[in-house]
This record gives sequence, C-alpha cells and structure tokens, in this order.
Amino acid sequence: MKTTVFHPDFKTKPYWWDSYTPTPLPESALPLSIPVAIIGAGYAGLSAAIELSQNGIECIVLDANEPGFGGSTRNGGMVSGGVNVGKGYIAKALPPNEAVPFLEDAADAFGYIEALIAKENIECGWTRSGYFLGAWCKAHFVGMQKKVDLLNAHASSEAYLVPQEHQRNEIGSDYYRGGLVIGRAAHLNPALYFEGLLHIAQRKNISLASNTPVTRLTESETGWNVETPRGTIKANDVIIATNGYTNDVTPELKRRVVPVGSYIIATEELPEGLADAISPRNRSIADTRRVLTYYRLSPDRKRLIFGGRAKFAPTELKEAALILHRFMTDRFPELHGIRLTHAWTGNVAFTVDEMPHMGKFENLHYALGCNGSGVAMMSYLGHQTARKIAGRVNRICAFDRPDFPDHALYNGNPWFLPAVGGYFRARDWIDRRFDN
Repeated sequence: MKTTVFHPDFKTKPYWWDSYTPTPLPESALPLSIPVAIIGAGYAGLSAAIELSQNGIECIVLDANEPGFGGSTRNGGMVSGGVNVGKGYIAKALPPNEAVPFLEDAADAFGYIEALIAKENIECGWTRSGYFLGAWCKAHFVGMQKKVDLLNAHASSEAYLVPQEHQRNEIGSDYYRGGLVIGRAAHLNPALYFEGLLHIAQRKNISLASNTPVTRLTESETGWNVETPRGTIKANDVIIATNGYTNDVTPELKRRVVPVGSYIIATEELPEGLADAISPRNRSIADTRRVLTYYRLSPDRKRLIFGGRAKFAPTELKEAALILHRFMTDRFPELHGIRLTHAWTGNVAFTVDEMPHMGKFENLHYALGCNGSGVAMMSYLGHQTARKIAGRVNRICAFDRPDFPDHALYNGNPWFLPAVGGYFRARDWIDRRFDN
C-alpha cells in the first residue's frame, strides 16, 4: 500500500492552499498604543477586528505566523449549524433544557456566517447542501431520535432521521446504522473564506502584523503592555483568539484548552460518476464514533476530502495519511486504488466541558475552544467579543459564561491524549461488537 497510495505530486500541505496560501503581510511600524490588541489572526481574531472597526474602535491583530496559517485554513470547511453542541464524548452531555440557549446561539452563528458571506460577496464555495451524521451503532441511532425535535425547535436545524434501509439516499455506503440529516448546514473552502475576512480587514485599514509573536503580557493601571520582538504596544483591552495554538504567554488559558491534531487527506480527482455515487446529495458527512471521521466532496465535486483523528499523538503525515486512507476505504471500498494528493494537519482546541467559550479571565478577553466546529463558531465568538467591548450587546451570549473549567491534572501539555485515544477505540469496538 505504501508504494501505491500516494500520487507522484503528493504534498504535505492543505489542499485548500492550492487556492489561497497564507503569506506574510508587508511590515509596518507597530503603534505605541491602541485601544484593543488582538492576539491571533484567524477567524475569531479577524471577525473581532472587523466588528470593532465597524464600531469606530481602533485595533491591531498580531499573529506569530502568517494570518490564517493555523486552523483557519487547515480545517475541513464543514459548517454544521449546532448539531455538535454539548455532544459529550468525555464530559457529561448537556440535558435538553440546559442545551437550549447554546443551540439557539449556535444557530445564530450559522446565520451570522451565512449572512456575512452573502453581504461581502466572499467567493468561498459556500454550499448549503446539508449534513449527514452516520450512526456507528443502533444505540447511537436511537439516541438521535431524542435530538431531532430539540434541534428543530431551538437550532432551526431542518433535521430528520434516516433509517438504515434508506441510508444510500444520503451516502453511497452501508457502513452506518442509519443517521441524522441536518438540512441547515453547509460546507465551503475554509482558506477562501479566511481570505475574504482578511480582505475585509484590509479594506477597513485595520492594522495587521504577521510574524509578530507576542512574547509577554503584563497588566498596567491603564490596560496591558503587549510585548513583541518588534516593540511593546500599550492596549486598553486584549483579546486572546489563539484557539488550538494557545501558548505560555497566557498560561491560565493554555491549561483550559487542549490542542488535538486533526488530520485530513485529499484524493486525486475521482473517475466520472464516482463522486456522485459516494455523496449523492453533496452533504457534509461525519459519524458518531469516538474516533471521529468527517468528510465531504471538494467544492468542484471532483475529490473527496477526508479527515479524522488518525492518532492521538503527533504523527508523521504520511503515516497519518495511510490510517485515514484505511478509514476511507472501510466506508467506500471502491476507493481502493485512488491515490492521495494532499495530507495535512492542524490543531483543534477542545475544552474540559467540550463547549466553546468566550468571556473575560484575569482582565483578558478570550474566544477559545471550537471543539471541532470552528468555522462558524469562532467567527461568531470573535464578533460577539468585539460587540461586548464596544458596548453593543443587548443580551449575554450563551457561550459567554463566568466559568471556564480547567482540570487539576492538566497544565497545557496534553500528555494524556494517547490514553484517551485508546479508551475511545475500545468504546467504539464495544459499541459495534454488541450492536443489537
């Protein structure tokens, strides 16, 4: 397999970078002082900057690399519209009455990004073709039955169940035990969406500093001293929007987010008719396995983009690609012999309670913890954080909570992930082994 899986033009970089590659911005002098400094130039950081600008508040966005170099151009580009809120793989899942405000705001996040893309004419392949969540076992399908009414009532999900005998209307595979369709869901090219946000920020003359890592934050009587290798900026407020790349500059936030590497592969162009057979409705697809996989067709419907937790520890990309290729062909045996042109990874930020968070901690604003649903959610939390600073909030966002839980055994180094992976694999095996 190792000699046949990889295309001669195989690249260890995101497929999305074929259409937009993060590049350094022209260097300009840093301001001595500014109302708001934003650390992290991804979806959350740029969305916050755009909203601040619209409210007449000057800001600067600082990034240790090129804007968009992290998860914002490395994800699968799936926008699920709230179905993953409070799913509870390790933490206890939210009971329905507690889940309602989070579902409502997750639905609002979907509406926010859809309206923004339309208003700003962002050409990013936005396709509102729905989402299919495959049930790994019969018990998972039964669990889905309990969610449909809740999702439709509070997340406008346009959800309905698909029994196993009708599954091939949604996916060209018999791998699952039926599933759940979310009609109000979409997919896009995440790098082009990021590029659209970047262009909006540039049109608004927002200060953007690439390759400018923040090395230290110290609080002063009037705000914060933001230290970088290029100089120190005095800021009244600071927003931390680093998500899966949160580091020792904010140690208390670092120990509240767990960076998990998510790996993705892209196939070569598929033979005519095969893409339509795999995904007849062009859905985004994921499953209820704890060792998660997620996949969708490329915007031109010629390739399959397939991602998941190949391993729960840093892994060489070709090794991860082989694992994902096996997962892919387990679901679609007809893809044996199809070669891979790209493989890449990026960090997803999980939290102890498996919920996204925004708020203020030790006088630092933050928008963190996408938990695998970052395209709409991080855009929305950045937007909401900026509205809060601008005094434009007429209600508190559900994800803006005073508690941002940590764990006594976690200090920012995810040493436990291999053990978690082993537990997930065992539970998945048990669920399928006793599937009756």
